Amino acid sequence: MGKIPLIIIAGPTAVGKTDLSIKLAHKYNTSIISADSMQIYRHMDKGTAKPSIEEMDGVNHYMIDVVEPSEDFSVAEFCRLAEGYIEDIHSNGHIPIVAGGTGLYINSLLYDMDFSSSQSNEKLRKELRDFANEHGPEKLHEKLRAVSPENADNIHPNNVKRVIRALEIYYETGNEKKDFASAPKPSTKYDPILIVLNRDREHLYSRINKRVDIMMEDGLLDEVRQLLEMGCTQNMISMRGIGYKEIICHLEGLYFLEEAVEEVKLNSRRYAKRQLTWFRRYDFAKWFNIDEFDDYSALEKSVIDYIEHMLSNR
Repeated sequence: MGKIPLIIIAGPTAVGKTDLSIKLAHKYNTSIISADSMQIYRHMDKGTAKPSIEEMDGVNHYMIDVVEPSEDFSVAEFCRLAEGYIEDIHSNGHIPIVAGGTGLYINSLLYDMDFSSSQSNEKLRKELRDFANEHGPEKLHEKLRAVSPENADNIHPNNVKRVIRALEIYYETGNEKKDFASAPKPSTKYDPILIVLNRDREHLYSRINKRVDIMMEDGLLDEVRQLLEMGCTQNMISMRGIGYKEIICHLEGLYFLEEAVEEVKLNSRRYAKRQLTWFRRYDFAKWFNIDEFDDYSALEKSVIDYIEHMLSNR
């Protein structure tokens, strides 16, 4: 049995992944698997830019609203669930589409990552625990940031267990300072067509700022208040996400609201920069700068032409 073809739409936050993936889903009569580490949480809609029912336009979306904000959710769990959806979509005669900007999630599908091996590496786990005990949680968190800034953003330094788990996975599958993309085991299950969207920097940053303004207009402040009333705390991984941690600081009196909003924008722009750096690691990715096309239909046609070309040569 050959590898399953897999269309992956990646890129930085606010670049336009959702729109394109829905267009492609209609073209190929298929479904979309979200690869977004924040959209997995229920009750967190405004700050995660989840597509609305109207925006989904009749396309089935998976890996959205999977767990409660209080629950932990690992890369291994994403991979396990996503692989099930991929198999179901493929078995029904369709090409699965994965869309999102969480590099670790996408990486888990591109490479055969041995999660069971890292789970059983007690020696490595003990070394990391000893390091945390001797040097403190912040120093351990710095080790994670050095190899995976994106993962570090989503794990609070005080959550030593999760930091150790993330480092275990990285060391076991990426050989410490090496990129995931240089891992020696490309997926034996999938034949990926990796498309990375980008825009001119100023335009991308403008879109990010506008998106944050829309989030606030749509009720992000009230959403954070409701989450806190539900018992969510700032130490939860979910509440450390961009858009939530800054608003919590405002509600605690650390920022004026305007300052909190500016922090959300700043941190979102920094995150977009890190996402772009991550996706540049994949030398087999096809990049599309949306601003180089006269209109959206021209972009859509160019992407479809590329996908058709790749499919015909496999």
